[in-house]
Amino acid sequence: MEENKAVVHSFIEAYNERNLDLLDDLFAPDYFDHTHQQQGLENLKQLFMLAFKALPDWHETIEDIIAEGDKVWVRVAYTGTHTGEFRGLPPTGNKVTTMAVDIYRIVNGKIVEGRNLTNDLAILKPLGAIEYTERGKKLFPEDVK
Repeated sequence: MEENKAVVHSFIEAYNERNLDLLDDLFAPDYFDHTHQQQGLENLKQLFMLAFKALPDWHETIEDIIAEGDKVWVRVAYTGTHTGEFRGLPPTGNKVTTMAVDIYRIVNGKIVEGRNLTNDLAILKPLGAIEYTERGKKLFPEDVK
């Protein structure tokens, strides 16, 4: 289980360093991403490249990590600045901060599948993709800029 946690640590380190070549050593070629319904390591790399263009300073920090059997759960803090286009949204210069839980299954030292549960509201609002209604602004005044 410690080896599986080390694989996830190495992945997040490689991601933060933008070292996508290292992913070849950490992920199975047929890796399946349940969140985005994509299969294959190359598709995963493409997804990461889109994120890097939109939020080039994106950084992930492991807050908690738990392993049991072939699974690793990791709670991650994300930060980044929206300085590039993201899915048609022009750059806002806004800072994005959120948390996520990722669940990975590891077989023979390689990540073979993963799931990601993210607070999408904390990402989409600073990017200008959504706005609170008047009622939402009253209910969540600390989130209104």
